[in-house]
Amino acid sequence: MDHSINKTDRPPYGIIAVLMIGAFIAFLNNTLLNIALPSIMVDLDVDATTVQWLTTGFMLVNGILIPATAFLIQKYSVRRLFLVAMGLFLAGTIIAGIAHAFPVLLTARMVQASGSAIMMPLLMNVMLVSFPIEKRGAAMGVFGLILMFAPAIGPTLSGWIIEHYDWRMLFHFVTPIAVIVFLLGFFLLKDKKGKVDIRLDLLSLALSSVGFGGLLYGFSSAGNKGWDSPQVYGTIVIGIAALIWFILRQLKMESPMLNFRIFKYPMFALSSVISMVVTMAMFSGMLLLPIYVQTIRGISPLDAGLMMLPGAILNAFMSPITGRLFDKYGGRMLAIIGLIITTVSTYYFSVLTAETSYTYLTIMHAIRMFGMSLVMMPVSTNGLNELPSRFYPHGTAMNNTLQQVSGAIGTALLVTIMSTRTESYAIEYTNEAMKNAAGEPSKAALAEMKLQIGMKAMLEGINDAFLVSAFVAAVALVLAFFIKRAKPADDTLAEKSAGSN
Repeated sequence: MDHSINKTDRPPYGIIAVLMIGAFIAFLNNTLLNIALPSIMVDLDVDATTVQWLTTGFMLVNGILIPATAFLIQKYSVRRLFLVAMGLFLAGTIIAGIAHAFPVLLTARMVQASGSAIMMPLLMNVMLVSFPIEKRGAAMGVFGLILMFAPAIGPTLSGWIIEHYDWRMLFHFVTPIAVIVFLLGFFLLKDKKGKVDIRLDLLSLALSSVGFGGLLYGFSSAGNKGWDSPQVYGTIVIGIAALIWFILRQLKMESPMLNFRIFKYPMFALSSVISMVVTMAMFSGMLLLPIYVQTIRGISPLDAGLMMLPGAILNAFMSPITGRLFDKYGGRMLAIIGLIITTVSTYYFSVLTAETSYTYLTIMHAIRMFGMSLVMMPVSTNGLNELPSRFYPHGTAMNNTLQQVSGAIGTALLVTIMSTRTESYAIEYTNEAMKNAAGEPSKAALAEMKLQIGMKAMLEGINDAFLVSAFVAAVALVLAFFIKRAKPADDTLAEKSAGSN
């Protein structure tokens, strides 16, 4: 495979810098929007189920396009792909900033997603090709610092903008930066790629879109519609069937769109499983903690963002340190220590009360994020290190796709646990209260009792969801003991292995 960027003594830092700024802007825009959803609901007169499509739709487009990035990276130059990706993202941002109807805003978000879906695998592939294996951890660490800084400042910055301006300012704020990044890419990226004789198999693209799209849509809808909805289990079944057909087709093809033979490399396969499990556990903090602090504790969105800021900043600044530790000690020790911290801190979130202090929440979240910072990058980098260089586009595309799918599954699982346990506790507490009530309570007393029971039941439902999340993290901890330091596979041997299939 012709990489267009070759591994040299001096990596192409200019190209990497431009790509990183582009990826940072895409990440920042995504974290900015989450806290603005209530304002968008009021302004565009839509309910919570509808507004959630701004997140679900973004995830769906990512899930559909990311598997195709392995083909795109092999076919086109970094310059061409970056300009297309950044151009799409910029167009979506401009349209979103002037949107006065929800369908227009949703379309804009999907256009944004089509750009950001290409950006992340492209940057990861350039990093893998540009740095030798012994320096790759440090390089990935700096990459992690820049990208993790976006979710660190996103919620707080968004909270401040929403309090002072219209929600459209979130997009207006990003637009000029995206224009500058596009122009930087246009003038600074000069790489060229020779003609590559591979063609996109349209049936594979269709099967991939239906397969991953069906899974993402089904699991994302489960929290709102319930698992008994035909729309949920129907799309999941269709998604699984299409995915099985897609995988079987890829294994028979000489030049597959997404090469599933990479799972023959044991450390890559193990890293993929661990990353999926950790992503599912990670969503508990991102999903359940904001619900707890804003719904049960009545903490404002800005204060909720500030509460999570120290953990996000710690996670970002640990990234380069983790990268250097990975180069020195490998991924196994870091993953084990990180997952012990993550599992224990997640368990402590399963015993929340209505009086748990703001300081406790801030510190415990920071400890949990510190644990996460020792896991994700070392595990995924160790897995990718085992692949021969011609499989890097497939490895990065596979990792990004699996993260999208596991994020959707994790969210659906945790929302379902929280909802069903909340309902169960509400029935139990209502029966107890009615037994202990002296006579028939007044309407006002009954309304107050329902409110208190609802809050108490939701708190216990959140605690149960965190407990399951701690168990999921413990599963990843067990798997981490099987990690071995990966050695890069020989390209020639890999080709022989691939050819024998």
